[in-house]
Amino acid sequence: MKKAILLFASFLLLFPSCGQKALNCDLLRDKSDKDSRIKPFNDIHLEMSLKPFKVNDRDSIDQVCRNIFAQWGPLLKHADTISVMLWTADGSEILNYKGDKKQRLEWSQYVGNPNTEHEVNSGPVDLSLHQRAYDYIPNPPQYTYGDLKYIVSSLKEQGKLLTGKTIRVGETFDPGPEFAKSEFKYKKHPEICMGNTMGAKTFVCCYATLNEDKEHYAGFPSGIPQGTPFGTFFGKQSQHFLTDMGFDFLWLSNGLGFGMETWSATGAVFDGKKFHPEKLNDTREKIIDFWTKFRAECPDFRIETRGTNISVGADLAKDGVDLKAIYNGGFNLLPPPNSPWAALDGNFGLELAGYMSRISELPDDRYLFRYYTHDPWWANSPWLDRYGREAHDIYLPMAVTRIDADGNVKLPTHLTFLTIDDSYGNMPEQVPSEVIPHILQGRRTSPDQPGLIVWVYPFDEYHDWAYKQPERIEEIYYGDWFIQQAINDGFPMNTVVSSGNFTKLMEEGKNTFDESILVSIVPDAGSEMEKQLMKFVENGGKLFVYGPSSHASKEFLDFLNIKTVEPISGEMKMKLRLKSDRIKVPGSDILKHNADMSGGGIETVVNNSADPGTKVLAQAFLGNQKRDVVVQRQEKEWNGGMVTYLRGTNSATYRGGHLLTPDNPDKWFNGSSLLRYSLDNMGYSIHFDKLKAGLKNPINCISRCDNAFYFSGFTPNQTIEQQWLFPQGAPIFTGYETELRNGMAHYRMPKSYQEECRVFVKQDEGVVSCYEVAPVEWNVKRRIGINGLKQATVRIYPGADDTHFEVVNNVGYPYNKPSLERKKGTDYAGTYYEFENITGELIAIW
Repeated sequence: MKKAILLFASFLLLFPSCGQKALNCDLLRDKSDKDSRIKPFNDIHLEMSLKPFKVNDRDSIDQVCRNIFAQWGPLLKHADTISVMLWTADGSEILNYKGDKKQRLEWSQYVGNPNTEHEVNSGPVDLSLHQRAYDYIPNPPQYTYGDLKYIVSSLKEQGKLLTGKTIRVGETFDPGPEFAKSEFKYKKHPEICMGNTMGAKTFVCCYATLNEDKEHYAGFPSGIPQGTPFGTFFGKQSQHFLTDMGFDFLWLSNGLGFGMETWSATGAVFDGKKFHPEKLNDTREKIIDFWTKFRAECPDFRIETRGTNISVGADLAKDGVDLKAIYNGGFNLLPPPNSPWAALDGNFGLELAGYMSRISELPDDRYLFRYYTHDPWWANSPWLDRYGREAHDIYLPMAVTRIDADGNVKLPTHLTFLTIDDSYGNMPEQVPSEVIPHILQGRRTSPDQPGLIVWVYPFDEYHDWAYKQPERIEEIYYGDWFIQQAINDGFPMNTVVSSGNFTKLMEEGKNTFDESILVSIVPDAGSEMEKQLMKFVENGGKLFVYGPSSHASKEFLDFLNIKTVEPISGEMKMKLRLKSDRIKVPGSDILKHNADMSGGGIETVVNNSADPGTKVLAQAFLGNQKRDVVVQRQEKEWNGGMVTYLRGTNSATYRGGHLLTPDNPDKWFNGSSLLRYSLDNMGYSIHFDKLKAGLKNPINCISRCDNAFYFSGFTPNQTIEQQWLFPQGAPIFTGYETELRNGMAHYRMPKSYQEECRVFVKQDEGVVSCYEVAPVEWNVKRRIGINGLKQATVRIYPGADDTHFEVVNNVGYPYNKPSLERKKGTDYAGTYYEFENITGELIAIW
């Protein structure tokens, strides 16, 4: 069927004269081969510029529209609604709109930045695209607002004919200088450009005000009065423009509405050297005032948002962005998706931590996953070049999930692609044909239960602290940066629940997190979260607690068996009682703990050193002063429960640019590595064997689907060997061979991967493999083989529907030897069957 779809699409492209009758064919609407394991998206967005419309005539426009839906047809059948989001220009087409359909449209016809001192197509050849722009083709077509209205209507009509689905079309607004010429921003009203994101005064700030302007505008026919809030002007102009052009929604790009410096680790509250908490309330009020004024003028069009490149806590602490107030403001918006910056800087920790922080709570149950296929402005196509056709930025964020207030796993409802056209207006079929299978596989194996590690995100706490305890603003900033560094270190965390939802679920007695390890800040004294975290551990759960402990209750400090003393900071020597990575040229054992970047100094020591259930796993020494930075406690009465406290160091500082700069691992100890190292004592060993400390570690996510474990990841440097051991044994990936050494599985993983694991083996040495075997039997769904076993204990996790499950040992086809006796277990996360003292080959059948 898929081949037929592609053949039909090719037919349409070759023979467009077949016209509308051919379009009524239902091939692209067919659902007979729909994969029931792929949960449909509420909406799939195809983002594009106007560049593919290289000829301004209606037949050509219609043909381009047909091509769009034909190319993406195999994916679009998994959507309830289809949206096309037009990057018409930079949003100045909204600001400039006069209500005249014959008005010339300034559109994004450039490659590079057209808002510089150098004219388009001119200047020295050695200028970069950020210094000068080119027309994307010779003599680009010119468009009017009336032409844009026709493009919008053609997308809806042709899309409906080809897919049978509702087609929505959206408009975009960007605060920066990147996409089209903007006399409005940079000549007529530069006062609205308060952000320095791409140089001095380059980004529109949402809470700016406009100077007087006597020109006629659609929403301001008598001109703009002095001091008009940007939100008021933009809202009124948007209402007129969106209505007149036939748009259905508006996308606010690059953080508009979410602060002043939306790409940066600094902002209105943190200047890179010092925090200014006295500015929090003023900044918050200005941001909420923008949304209120905008919605007063443009009340009904749905708003979709890019958000910032940073996380919720860091945005709040550095730029006064009160996401809770924005979410709860009734502004009818979708929350920001994952940032596309991982493609640009490789900082997957920031992408994943930011994504989880902003979906921990939501305005409703909708949220987005966004993928970066092409860039229509900067002469790159990430799928082909930045990603090198590797799918890590598909599988990693698609392994992320949130837990809602009812304990349900909630997947992204919307999927969006930036963009389907490249910088030269081409839509190469190679990209959708290669990307779509990865997207569908990522959706097919999306989590259906919490992952191995769950972040209890302090969404309410951070917002309460910022405005009720502003002296804790450094602690808020530290918390999110510490977690993003831990993810970059290889800590496999990809499930999030807000602290509010966590406490509610625990109060209701739900067992949502029984198979997961929780990660949380130190809870506030006397809080419900404090009570429920202790209850979780006392009932057998495993918990990491990180961060400053000065606001903890005596009861919780006793629970951790620590006390607070005089804080210390600076350069400290580390002493570990933890297994660490094997590094041929070792890095440093000196930790640089910057109190300003880490929410204060290190202030914890063990309270009762005679407690037999307490282990000090890491210490820091400054002269003759000692602090206990990792403390583990386990009591017999806790039914296997365990808590590990990590003070945590943000091993990064601000040295200019957009983000914090990590400390050089050859010179300084990485404070975030203690989180992964401490997993060892909870039974999960994840270690790396590498040549030197400075090599970037693999990024890993471990998710659960259909009773299997899915290991998704990115390997920045393939000389690094990964070593894995779980309580139930060494994980054996389907389709892989692994050498077991001292019971641990050793892998050299590809650049990007998403691998299924249903088999765990306890065996000291040897090469063990796991592989698919053809079913070749009536009513058998699956067979997998496991070989290389030597007196091993093997645990197998079949599919969730395991009504027919058997295992045979050392038997070839037709596998008619009696199956082994099964021992069913549930103590190691999920349902598995255990087989002891196995040598040779096993074939698992279900």
